[in-house]
Amino acid sequence: MTDATVPPAAARAPLSPGAARRRILMRRLWRHRSFRLGAVILLVIVLMALAAPLLSNGEPTKMNLRARFAPPSADFIFGADNFGRDIFTRVLYGARISLWIGFASAMLAAAGGALVGLASAWYRRLDGVIMRIMDALLAFPAILLAIGINAALGPQVSSVIIALAAAYVPRMARIVRAAALVVRELDYVDAARVSGASAGRIIFRHILPNCLAPLIVSLTFVFAYAILAEAALSFLGIGPPPPQPSWGNIIAEGRDYSVEAWWIMLFPGLAISLAALGTNLLGDGLRDVLDPRLKIEA
Repeated sequence: MTDATVPPAAARAPLSPGAARRRILMRRLWRHRSFRLGAVILLVIVLMALAAPLLSNGEPTKMNLRARFAPPSADFIFGADNFGRDIFTRVLYGARISLWIGFASAMLAAAGGALVGLASAWYRRLDGVIMRIMDALLAFPAILLAIGINAALGPQVSSVIIALAAAYVPRMARIVRAAALVVRELDYVDAARVSGASAGRIIFRHILPNCLAPLIVSLTFVFAYAILAEAALSFLGIGPPPPQPSWGNIIAEGRDYSVEAWWIMLFPGLAISLAALGTNLLGDGLRDVLDPRLKIEA
């Protein structure tokens, strides 16, 4: 016998407003063609990087001098470099370092930019000083600023991450400040201030959550910029030190053989292009869906 008091399986508890909004948001994002394509491209790259030991045929630093400059073939899908190292293996393992540098740089830049932008928007006396410092940093091209910081810290992965994050903090700070200046004038912020809420509670509980949309969109573009900047730094010889592979390092090592062994530079360059394309498509989809002023693409 079944208990008549037990509700049927089809009857489900209603979703909370927050959960319902998140479900609607994810549904709109997945319907957006640019977001969907960008997410698939990035997901494939990340999965291939994680599965590098299963997909490759050796270590990325393993040398085979008999296979020097071997062209793309069944044995070497992407060819071999001047030390006989498999380019396909090095591209897969290089994705780990390049993607990690891009992700960590973007997250640090977003965190630093959010703190600076919120402080500038809330504390009006500090606004002029903070923004003038940010303007001074913006006067330098990001890559030049990253070169200077990385040269001072030394060639290592952590130095590249810190240098790129510091170079993009001013841009993130200005984006967050612009959004926070609008939010701080809204009625619910005034109500929280009148009720005696502390500045920290108002900033992080009421203002920051409503500034996340432009921050997240900007974070995706900074991620793409950081991947490209890492390649530029490595090409100049101040990126992650060899022999650990990154996409920029592989291109830098193949620049002296660009005519006779074109495949050394071609395939990591394609990987960089695909990662940047996927990230930009993802950012376009996020911008279209999260910005209420734009028409959502069906």
